[in-house]
Amino acid sequence: MLPTITIVGRPNVGKSTLFNVLTKTRDALVADQPGLTRDRKIGKGRVGGRDYWLIDTGGLGEESGTIVERITEQALLAVKEADCVLFLVDGRAGLTSVDENLAQNLRQFNIPIYLVINKSEGRQAEIISAEFHSLGFGEIFAISAAHKRGITSLMEKVLSRFPQVETAPEPELTGIKVAIMGRPNVGKSTLVNRMLGYERVIAFDEPGTTRDSIFIPFERDGQLYTLIDTAGVRRRAKVHETVEKFSIIKAFQAIEASNVVIMLLDAHEGVTDQDANLLGQIIDSGRALVIAVNKWDGVSDREEIRRNLSRKLHFIDFAKIHFISALHGSGVGNLYQSIQSAWQAAHRKINTARLNQALREAISTHQPPLIRGRRVKLRYINQAGYNPPRFLIHGNQVKALPNDYKRYLIKYFRTKFKLEGTPIQLEFRQGENPYEGRKNVLTPRQQKKRKRLIQHVKKKK
Repeated sequence: MLPTITIVGRPNVGKSTLFNVLTKTRDALVADQPGLTRDRKIGKGRVGGRDYWLIDTGGLGEESGTIVERITEQALLAVKEADCVLFLVDGRAGLTSVDENLAQNLRQFNIPIYLVINKSEGRQAEIISAEFHSLGFGEIFAISAAHKRGITSLMEKVLSRFPQVETAPEPELTGIKVAIMGRPNVGKSTLVNRMLGYERVIAFDEPGTTRDSIFIPFERDGQLYTLIDTAGVRRRAKVHETVEKFSIIKAFQAIEASNVVIMLLDAHEGVTDQDANLLGQIIDSGRALVIAVNKWDGVSDREEIRRNLSRKLHFIDFAKIHFISALHGSGVGNLYQSIQSAWQAAHRKINTARLNQALREAISTHQPPLIRGRRVKLRYINQAGYNPPRFLIHGNQVKALPNDYKRYLIKYFRTKFKLEGTPIQLEFRQGENPYEGRKNVLTPRQQKKRKRLIQHVKKKK
């Protein structure tokens, strides 16, 4: 069993920077701004051949308000789950009353606490730690997370209290990675909590509550999943803060890391221009897609909303649409079947013989058009990739094939092989013409005939 270490402290003392250093990642969002981290973020680290779990938490103790109470609840849950705590303080700011209150609260958990003074670069450890001895934690560690100084000795000391267990490398989870995308305040975090069955991420009636992408593995009915809660994505013209720009980048990276994307819409607002832009980016990424229309319980004219959705989402005819209430749970359980179906379709490998049989049937049903008096010939097809399914069609004049016929082929293959929930990519390869660029070129047979004709004419002379 690997030890679990939780990092706590007041806002802007460098907890997320230390998290990134200890996990050798850039998973935690970092900026010189208090209150950036809100939800718990979990990562795995390794120092001196020893592995451990690490939990990053939101800043504690400086402000008040409902959102701060939620952040505090998440941080205290992380402390309860921990085997020990790294209590991080700011060496530049010195000891504060908030630090003293936090120290008093942490002692109530009766677990090992290590006092760590961050931002100590350029100063002697003895001088910078003098005033923090009054907290009564014994040994004090002075580090610089930004400059990666003093961290190895700190972690060796922390890990020395835990027995070293020889364990085989843990295999990477092969579950379905599901990213929840949408505009701010459509209920993404509420949906994540509902799917998990407990409050894992902070859900609050305020746009921009989620700032980082949170990866949460779990299991349901024997199937492994990883839910990815993302920050709400607004129109680019409305994004001015640097932190929000990085949050949006993290959200788009979450799309690339996922297998299936749940696009969450607000039933009261319908499909906005920003929703359409987001859907376009999801399709361009090639990820499988499930559409969930949230807040359905508060809608009165449902048939009118269904008609509007059908009209505005006509370009996404492959994605299953669910009408749900993340707050009350209605319809949420039905998402799992669509997630699994979309994932299976996106990873399906189809035999080349079956593909070519389907291509012949499609051509027989609807012939390709004539281009400059000659019919486009589609000779054979093979699968070139999956997630999404990618098919390569070889033939003549395929570069001139109109888009409506390409859409016909995609729809035919989708129906034939039950590829619901995933986009399909078709690529075409033009057959090479060996005589292209050469004028009046005779075939070998024509050249022999011409040679005999010339010889016959010479004999007559």
